[in-house]
Amino acid sequence: VQLQASGGGLVQAGGSLRLSCAVSVDSFRSYVMSWFRQAPGKEREVVSAIGRDNRPLYAESVKGRFTISRDNAKNTVYLQMDSLKPEDTAVYYCAADRSLIRSDYFRPYSYDYWGQGTLVTVSS
Repeated sequence: VQLQASGGGLVQAGGSLRLSCAVSVDSFRSYVMSWFRQAPGKEREVVSAIGRDNRPLYAESVKGRFTISRDNAKNTVYLQMDSLKPEDTAVYYCAADRSLIRSDYFRPYSYDYWGQGTLVTVSS
């Protein structure tokens, strides 16, 4: 399973970006997909997850600003990020796993597969 994240960049506070994560796998719809992020000097933290049933979960820090979605026909998961803040600056990683239950979605060590990360920088 290979994950390729893209869409990061430099944006001003209040702006928007959309991240994409393309997954090379035959049974994409069977996988739970998530986005994590890691800022310099900080631990990796969950941003959002979406289950096989398309039900999303969001970290409190991004609720109402970020939207996760998936396109099973394109084997791709997206993260639409609006109203960006400087504290959203981080490397964003997508992750995939096909054996998780909902209570595991926010645990990074639950995921078997990771993308390479894409840098998001929000200037004030």
